[in-house]
Amino acid sequence: MTRPLYALIGLAVVLSAGHHLDHILRGATGWPLTAEVSPFTYSLAVYPLIATAFLLSRRGLAGPRSWLVISSGGALFLAAVHLGPAADDTVERIGSGYASPAVGVAAIAELALLVTVLSGLSFYEHRLARRGSDRDRSVRAGDDPPRVRSRTPGTSTTTLP
Repeated sequence: MTRPLYALIGLAVVLSAGHHLDHILRGATGWPLTAEVSPFTYSLAVYPLIATAFLLSRRGLAGPRSWLVISSGGALFLAAVHLGPAADDTVERIGSGYASPAVGVAAIAELALLVTVLSGLSFYEHRLARRGSDRDRSVRAGDDPPRVRSRTPGTSTTTLP
């Protein structure tokens, strides 16, 4: 896991919270705010999922592949719910959900930014996961693992990244 990855995940969480706030302000919600179960309801599962993945990542039990599933799944979910042919909460509905057209445009821009960040994050996570797979394959194939200098001059230790 890298610092840029954590920073991008943090940005995606902030944008996700902003998008959920948009839903609340427009009244386009579901359970737990209304009795109806809707895509909004299911989308709230992302927060415990992110928290769990974060804890597992910090312990070294999850990596870029786990985050790839979360971010690409989020991007696909958002595209289906807001942009797909069966979308109920369309971009037009988001834009017209506010008295001020400027606020509606800002909500649409925030959605576009969220989908863009999640998509870019997916590509970055895929790259990190591939890099790790390539490294794992070279070690399994018997290639020399990378060497790291030890603190004692004249010696080196072999470590796996």
